[in-house]
Amino acid sequence: MKLYLDTASVSEIKEIASWGILDGVTTNPSLMAKEKGDYKKILKEICDIVKGPVSGEVISLKKDEMIKEARDLSKISEHVVIKIPCTVDGLRATKALSGEGIRVNMTLVFSPNQAILAAKSGAAFISPFVGRLDDIGNSGVLVVKEILAIVNYYNFDTQLIFASVRHPEHVRQAALIGVHIATIPYKVFIQLVNHPLTDVGIERFLKDWESR
Repeated sequence: MKLYLDTASVSEIKEIASWGILDGVTTNPSLMAKEKGDYKKILKEICDIVKGPVSGEVISLKKDEMIKEARDLSKISEHVVIKIPCTVDGLRATKALSGEGIRVNMTLVFSPNQAILAAKSGAAFISPFVGRLDDIGNSGVLVVKEILAIVNYYNFDTQLIFASVRHPEHVRQAALIGVHIATIPYKVFIQLVNHPLTDVGIERFLKDWESR
């Protein structure tokens, strides 16, 4: 399973990238709004750090405007992936863009039916939002499991991004069902590496060494 960082913070990206385990980054307008500076410049800097897929989302909601914005963003770097919401216009734009060789990450997917349409439109990545489904009482993991089964059964040329990760348990569940990618917030990455028994073990080893 590939690990992406879900953030627009350059400092967070530099930190996780330094671990040597980061495969890509996902951003969205909400995350970008938290950062100071020009959107395109931030996106370019992120691409230069990661040198892997970096999702930048369009703001437009109409097909032609989405396509225009996507073409512009795709010129920033070869690593840019265009994030487009799962709507009728989003599907139309994705079909056109994928035909031009521009990779699309179809976002805000909440059902297997939406995922089927996203795959048929040519989306290179599909992002079901697990945490948000959990928030309304649905099983986000079950939805992703069903989408994954459909993608594998029909051999769709797309990758699933397990999105809206809330905690380390989501990462474990994503890995167990065989999802291609999990995009994880910075705080959850920190939680993944930390464990009290590791800390206790290190402390014990050091005390034993010092008493030698």
